[in-house]
Amino acid sequence: MPKNIEPVYYSDYLQLDALLDAQQPHSKKYGAEAHDEMLFIIVHQVYELWFKQVLHELRAIHREFHEPKLDDKALYLVSHRLQRVLKIQDLMNDQVAIIETMTPQEFLEFRDYLVPASGFQSIQFKELEIRLGLTRKTRIAFDQQSFYNRLNETDRAYLEHLEEQPTLFDRVDAWLARMPLLEWQDFKFWEMYQKAVNQALDADEKIIRDNVQDEAQLRQELEGIQRNRDTFAALFASESYELLREEGAVRLSQQAMLSALFITQYREEPAFNLAWQVINAFAELDEKLTIWRYKHAMMVQRMLGTKIGTGGSSGHDYLRRTTEQNRVFKDFFAMSTYLLPKSALPELPEHVRQALSFSLEMGQRT
Repeated sequence: MPKNIEPVYYSDYLQLDALLDAQQPHSKKYGAEAHDEMLFIIVHQVYELWFKQVLHELRAIHREFHEPKLDDKALYLVSHRLQRVLKIQDLMNDQVAIIETMTPQEFLEFRDYLVPASGFQSIQFKELEIRLGLTRKTRIAFDQQSFYNRLNETDRAYLEHLEEQPTLFDRVDAWLARMPLLEWQDFKFWEMYQKAVNQALDADEKIIRDNVQDEAQLRQELEGIQRNRDTFAALFASESYELLREEGAVRLSQQAMLSALFITQYREEPAFNLAWQVINAFAELDEKLTIWRYKHAMMVQRMLGTKIGTGGSSGHDYLRRTTEQNRVFKDFFAMSTYLLPKSALPELPEHVRQALSFSLEMGQRT
């Protein structure tokens, strides 16, 4: 039986009259309509619709991480919604190819009518970035100086208020940091892990010394081994790790990084698998967003060459720099620095495996 009292009509439900009347090429105000401006408008409107759905998912995920405890049921929901975001990102990345069917000359037919409108003014995309954890101080210099100057007062106030709130990155860091590091009875995982790391680096150094004859190459290889030793040592030394954070080399807190590393190393354990899926999904989200930025930068270079953007940026050069720098969860990629092969990992005692399998709820262990 229908649950609605009044019948629903397809076009009314989707508000198609308003939706399909929302494409109004600007060029026709000044003469003949530029044929490809319709494509340009529709592609960007579709992006905004997908941004709206992504924000809908991220706000719900943010609320889950705001809770003091995140049990397996909530963690599953977070993972499920992140997977949906990743699928949407695939569509957004593929959509670049549609706008690339427009030639540079076809774009130039209407481009100058759009000044000073710019992607800078996509409030939804800027909210997406801020909500994830890309705040003003972590943006590239041009963004820090010009980001808010191109917005009207209402939009500027909205985003500035959003920047004052804890981001999703902040919530994820807190969630990871409150997981206790593995110490049960006489078993201290991190002591065993450091020992395993040193053994692995000692083995690497022996291979180098036994096989490299050239003095200059030997010195270079041994310097690399020492850098790896220093990197691992900083992971376990609070002062050294905080120095890395101050330098911008890492963003995660030390406790969060250690927890994420442990979860990743032992992701097959039942208590860790869902958490690892969430960590991996955030890394993939960051990767797909980087791919989108890169594709956008290449498309802009193809369309404009070295011309400046309509919003006053340096066009392709600006977008290229945001591709690498405007990232949020790059620490989850950098964790590979600290990973050991499975064969070199410390073996978990049976009583620890049983605890991980049956008795503990993720994010609320005592």
